[in-house]
Amino acid sequence: MKASSFILMLTSAFLLSSCVSNKKFTSLQTKYTQLQGDLSSCNDAKTELARQKASVESDKAGLETRISDLNKQIEFLKENNTTVLKQLQDLSVLSSSQAESIKKSLENIGAKDIYIQNLQTAMSRKDSLNLVLVMNLKGAIGDLNDKDINIKIDKGVVYIDISDKLLFKTGRYEVTPKAQEVLGKVATVLKGHPEIEFMVEGHTDTVPYQSGVLLDNWDLSVKRATSVVRILQNQYGMDPAKMAAAGRGEYNPLLDNSTAENRAINRRTRIIILPQLDQFFKLLEPKQ
Repeated sequence: MKASSFILMLTSAFLLSSCVSNKKFTSLQTKYTQLQGDLSSCNDAKTELARQKASVESDKAGLETRISDLNKQIEFLKENNTTVLKQLQDLSVLSSSQAESIKKSLENIGAKDIYIQNLQTAMSRKDSLNLVLVMNLKGAIGDLNDKDINIKIDKGVVYIDISDKLLFKTGRYEVTPKAQEVLGKVATVLKGHPEIEFMVEGHTDTVPYQSGVLLDNWDLSVKRATSVVRILQNQYGMDPAKMAAAGRGEYNPLLDNSTAENRAINRRTRIIILPQLDQFFKLLEPKQ
């Protein structure tokens, strides 16, 4: 009896030790899987930023090529106009007023050269600021699913697309609590750039709106845009003078509305960082 009891005690101890080890192994395995997922998300974000950076650099290279061509044309015109002016003056064909007019034309070409250089500087600065803004937004939002929110640069403009599934319930325009937290993170980044102005656009699919006091998808898209704007203003202190709200209804889809998946993508709210055109208009103003 004593030997049997001792063997039973050893067996129980072994089984208990095995259970504890299995639990630790399962816990470590779960953490390892989570870390792998986090690493994959970081790699995806890094790849997307690299693609956007390459796109910006490509646009910048194209602009520099066009500027170089214009500079060559300017130099050619300068050389030819100077030669023609000297020849005409030597032959006494031009009056003094005509010669002065051509001289002013040459001065205008020089001013155009300065304008192109200023424009190139402004474009380079804008591209750099856009990349910084996108990286800050992605860092603030974290690992939120790309299907719910997408931040990108397209043709020099920053877009923040937020899915209808995240923001609103079906056929409603009240922002969900989870989406309010996301908007708070976006607002934190945008408030760090007080010079930025942006527009909030509401988009729907083609399914007719048939409930509530609103008339149609036009109404629904506008109400959704103004709901987002009000939260940014009232809850997160965004300057209302820097914001605009618009509704595009069903008339600017990303995809055709033939499938449920495509309709879900088309139902979105888009925040567009507006280009600061006043900076470029200042380049056109005559220097005092």
